Amino acid sequence: MQELAPDELELAVIVNRSVHRKRVDWIDSAVRWSDDYRDALGDDVDLVVELIGGRSPAEDWIGQALRAGKSVVTANKQVIAHAGHALLEEAARSGQHLRFEAAVAGGVPVVRAIEQGLAGDTLTRVAGILNGTCNYILSRMERERVAFHDALADAQALGFAEADPSQDIEGFDAQAKLAILAQIAFAAHVPAGAIESRRVDVIDAVDFVYAEQMGCTIRQVACAERTSQRGVLKAGVGPSLVPLDSPLARVRGSENLVMLHGRFGGETTFGGLGAGGEPTAVAVLSDLLAVARGGERPATRTPASQIEVSPDFTSAYYVRFTVADRPGIIAALSAVFGRHEINIDAILQQPGFPAGRRPFVVTLDPCSSSAIRQAVNDLSEFDFHGEPPVVLPVFSAASMGVLA
Repeated sequence: MQELAPDELELAVIVNRSVHRKRVDWIDSAVRWSDDYRDALGDDVDLVVELIGGRSPAEDWIGQALRAGKSVVTANKQVIAHAGHALLEEAARSGQHLRFEAAVAGGVPVVRAIEQGLAGDTLTRVAGILNGTCNYILSRMERERVAFHDALADAQALGFAEADPSQDIEGFDAQAKLAILAQIAFAAHVPAGAIESRRVDVIDAVDFVYAEQMGCTIRQVACAERTSQRGVLKAGVGPSLVPLDSPLARVRGSENLVMLHGRFGGETTFGGLGAGGEPTAVAVLSDLLAVARGGERPATRTPASQIEVSPDFTSAYYVRFTVADRPGIIAALSAVFGRHEINIDAILQQPGFPAGRRPFVVTLDPCSSSAIRQAVNDLSEFDFHGEPPVVLPVFSAASMGVLA
């Protein structure tokens, strides 16, 4: 393996727990092995690579390295999403690099594209599929019409999903990645926790049947965009209906895709393998080489200020009800939507379901996500629901909502 190492880089020390069990014979014998992080801060080290994951102790170790005059390359999305603004300020004070291409979209070089390739434009929107686990599950449900839990079990068996998949299913993984992209795209501190997220496990195989009738499929979409109000950003993560002619609809398996929209350059799309050891290694090594070859620290890296994050997008909506069928249900729903000034576009119903649990879909004209929230809250008072309504925005180039 080491014969592939670039001439610009020399491995000096490896820090790990239980190093006596983890030594490998293909590492040069001159490389030191240690279980003490302080050994990575010696005079013979110029650059530290952090790959342990999680916020603690990684966040503290990255800060120590920067204060010791070391540049840092990391793949840690949670640290960068939650503490990146403070660490970037520390990097600027110490005159060092903090690079994190591998923290978002694996081997897709979207961070560098924003910092360099699109530096001459003003970005207005970042959107995409940032979680390969959810994309694998949803694209398999689309293709084979299997239940969510079956697709999840398959993803776990193949190693695409963890034994505890909550970070993916609840949207927290994509939330952190979106916070990082928004931070560099808009030069603002976007706290990951301020970005609302919706679970994807509410999706059923029947939703893909209805989506297909509408010329759409379903994907977990992350989106952030500037607003006309200074200091306010719209952002959210959640399952959305995506038109079949959208690049997002063509993303399969564990791939990722990021769409960047600029004021002058229009839309630019980046896609590829978003997870896995090899794509991540490509991103880490690329960052290492950028530092070793004397690249300047990106000027856009230090966020200017914290920004207010709003979930209130405007979009068309898909609402799937599962009800115990009886007369008057449509009239009751129409009255509530009308009270909130939401116009019904169409009603879709697949035959063949039992009367006690009959799914049908109401599609709505564009409205604000705050209005749909209030309407659904009022609808919950009716006693004909077999399960809570499933509310999905319809993602389009003009209407970028991702939350309900």
